[in-house]
Amino acid sequence: MKDGVPDAARVSGKRTLRPLGGLLTAIAVSLTGTRVSAIALPWFVLVTTGSATRTGLVAFCEMTPYVLVKTLTGPLVDRAGPRVVSWTTDLASASAAGAIPLLHSSGLLTFPVLLALVALIGAARGPGDLAKEVMIPDAAERSRVPTGRATGLSGATERLAATIGPAAGGALVALLGPLTGLVLNACCFALGSVIIALVLPRGMGGTTEKAGSAQVVPRYWRSFGEGFVFLRGEPLLLSIVIMVGITNLLDAGFITVFLPVWAKDSGNGAASIGLNNSAHAVMALAGSLCAAAIAHRMRRRPVFFVAFAIAGAPPFLILASTASMWVIVPVFAVSGLAAGFLNPIIGAISFERVPRHLLGRVKALGDSLAWGGIPLGGLIGGAAVASWGLAPVLLAGGAAYFLTTNLAGLRPEWREMDRHRGRTGGEDQRSPGGSPDAEYRQVG
Repeated sequence: MKDGVPDAARVSGKRTLRPLGGLLTAIAVSLTGTRVSAIALPWFVLVTTGSATRTGLVAFCEMTPYVLVKTLTGPLVDRAGPRVVSWTTDLASASAAGAIPLLHSSGLLTFPVLLALVALIGAARGPGDLAKEVMIPDAAERSRVPTGRATGLSGATERLAATIGPAAGGALVALLGPLTGLVLNACCFALGSVIIALVLPRGMGGTTEKAGSAQVVPRYWRSFGEGFVFLRGEPLLLSIVIMVGITNLLDAGFITVFLPVWAKDSGNGAASIGLNNSAHAVMALAGSLCAAAIAHRMRRRPVFFVAFAIAGAPPFLILASTASMWVIVPVFAVSGLAAGFLNPIIGAISFERVPRHLLGRVKALGDSLAWGGIPLGGLIGGAAVASWGLAPVLLAGGAAYFLTTNLAGLRPEWREMDRHRGRTGGEDQRSPGGSPDAEYRQVG
């Protein structure tokens, strides 16, 4: 290996960026649609039912299948191949998402039917997102691009989608109504499926046994258990995903309930949701690019906890105040800049420690722990706002966020953040801030 490019890729012939470019395009398209839906769907429920509790229930019914199915499909992705899993699940998501506006326009969309459709979307999105993430290292090798650069580009792509999606979603909902945003979401899923199926080479992302191996493919639960045992033996990874799971619960309540209710009650409307989210996302993209450029020269632990302190509680607290949009938008922007440093650090630690052949299983379990609170976030948030009002819940959420991200740093395993470990588990003492070739991947 030289400059982060595998030797096998150097002798594979003419360089082509098609695998990596196609994969990043598919990620961008599908995530953009999801971000549009994150504004359009809660707003659709809120304006048609007037209920914060029902808005939270819809988020719960989408994210619970997402987390559960993603948890269980890690061995399937490793065995069947992520390319096939990705395009088939995106096609299923497109069908379910397109059915919502179609049934509503026909007068056939009851609330139970809506819950069933969003549950299907969540169940299909889980393995689809996992499959795309698992393909990144292989796409980098096939395109003869250093894996650290490829994963950095993946993170930037996700941030770009998080910038375009909310802006488009807020504008579409404000100008044409929430159903237009849901139609766009369905089209994005369909386009992502076509890109994966037609652009990416067959077998991409698959893992194979060593030549001559007579090892029998383990049964499903044994394969599943291998990922669980590995994750349990990594205290730092386990602590990270648990902490991120708590903050994701709070973020889910904020995004799916608190922010739409604030926009409605304050009179700022759906456009303000898109404006705040886009300001956060633009600066998060900038932060992510800065992290990719300089994070390997910085000590991970202080950067991680300072970034969480800036990114987490301030948006909760500013919405609980009576501040104007001129104050709120800059707070979201600064929060986004700090947030941009988090996933590169988390991803570097994850990829350094997880062997390639276990990536699907460990990634699925890690994501599921990190995302486990998201289904409850909207449900709890909706019930809390209905019971105590928005401002007290925002203050409590901000305090919980601050305590969670600061108390976690007192545990001893967090000292390992500044020690680089390769996939074989050997320590590399060269870099107190991580290896220059550290892999940046989002684990939750």
